[in-house]
Amino acid sequence: MGARTGQQYLAGLRDGREVWLNGERVEDVTAHPELAAAARTVADLYDLQHTAAADCLARDPESGQPVNVSLLIPRSRADLEHRHRAFERIARRTVGLMGRSPDYVNVTLAGFAGRWDVWARNGNERGAENLVRYHRECVRRDPCLTHALIHPTVDKALPDVAAGGGTVALHKVADTDKGILVRGARALATLAPFADEIFVYPGQPIPKDAKPYALAFAIPMNTPGLKVLCRDSFASRRPPFDHPFASRFDEQDAVIIFDDVEVPAERVFLDGDPEVYNTVMATGWVANIMQQASVRAQVKLQFAYELGTAMARALGADNETTRELLGELWTYYELTRAAVRAAEADARDWGNGVWLCDERPFRALRPTLPRWFPRVNEILKLLGAHNLLATPSAAELANPALRPLIDQYYQGAGGTSAVERIRLFRAAWDFVGTGLGGRNELYERFYLASAARTYQIAHLMAQREGGWTLLDEALPPFPDVPAREDAAS
Repeated sequence: MGARTGQQYLAGLRDGREVWLNGERVEDVTAHPELAAAARTVADLYDLQHTAAADCLARDPESGQPVNVSLLIPRSRADLEHRHRAFERIARRTVGLMGRSPDYVNVTLAGFAGRWDVWARNGNERGAENLVRYHRECVRRDPCLTHALIHPTVDKALPDVAAGGGTVALHKVADTDKGILVRGARALATLAPFADEIFVYPGQPIPKDAKPYALAFAIPMNTPGLKVLCRDSFASRRPPFDHPFASRFDEQDAVIIFDDVEVPAERVFLDGDPEVYNTVMATGWVANIMQQASVRAQVKLQFAYELGTAMARALGADNETTRELLGELWTYYELTRAAVRAAEADARDWGNGVWLCDERPFRALRPTLPRWFPRVNEILKLLGAHNLLATPSAAELANPALRPLIDQYYQGAGGTSAVERIRLFRAAWDFVGTGLGGRNELYERFYLASAARTYQIAHLMAQREGGWTLLDEALPPFPDVPAREDAAS
């Protein structure tokens, strides 16, 4: 089939999946008032493949069909540049607010399939073959994938797999005639209600003896026993003018419960090998996925800078404090852009002919972006102050009795109309202050793992790579002078 359209994508969501929201089972996510808008946004991203085909599609080297470029294994620097263009196109459609657009998990899957040899270690050749076969299937079908990496937090004094008596974390309970039976839960599956399938793969390392928890597989979202428990919806039913982002971009987050789910043998990629489980994410995953994540961040930071600048202009705020805050926003954008460019410029073959970016710039961005984004939101709040709350709605603008008053009392500086000023500040509040804005700040803080942990990893990796000789080169040697006699005695 190759690259799907939005209509084909939406049709695929009506499959009887078990999605729960507000204590009620959702019969059709494409029609539910709190889910439908986001489903349409994802559908729009599938249509984007065809309207921006030069950037978003590529020729499949095996079938010759035009396919989603984010699913292809990069084999050259040109392939990485092609992916970059697709990532940027997709991120611009949602100003970077949908962190789990379908290209995110696609890139991870393509990277794993390219380095199948890592998965084949310790006699896991069949699992690696299943993974490569599944990747080819996804290239042909272009499904929307979600994932769930984290075991539910029960008791931080215990290993995740041991909490709750070992019954909470996702684990294998039996072999079956057709595959394996799994039970437990995983979090936090962003985009789950809108995905066609869930790809379960390693997250945090597990103990060497935790064989039942060393699992990787992929199954359709309508698999019997698979339950999707959604968080509160932050989707707004108000017009896009009032909530330009919450009305379209609530990608949802969910806990996935595997209530005795059977996984077919051909969909099992890893079964009971903690060593392989703990290895696959350490072999190019950061160099691979962080290209998509960083391009999205770059687009989001660009939007924040443009929004802050427009807000300041609408208020006539041109002073040292305002310029300092705007300059800080621009700096975050520019440093991210430069890091992406450096990583792509130093791309190389990581093995098996798989080309990935230089990991080092991304290792620096991975713990730093989660601390930049909360500051970005703080800056936009400082720039907007009370004006973020003093914003009439579309309904009030449409009221003929109120409109003349609004035009007079809500106008901005330099000829900025009341409508334009209101449009800017409603957008800013939706970006930083609504339920969706708060959720997105939390997402940016933790979706790449905690900043503290990844800073530690960055230091350990840097020390392992070596080459740190400048200190010895710069410091003069201790002078060769004879010891004093009284000191010797």
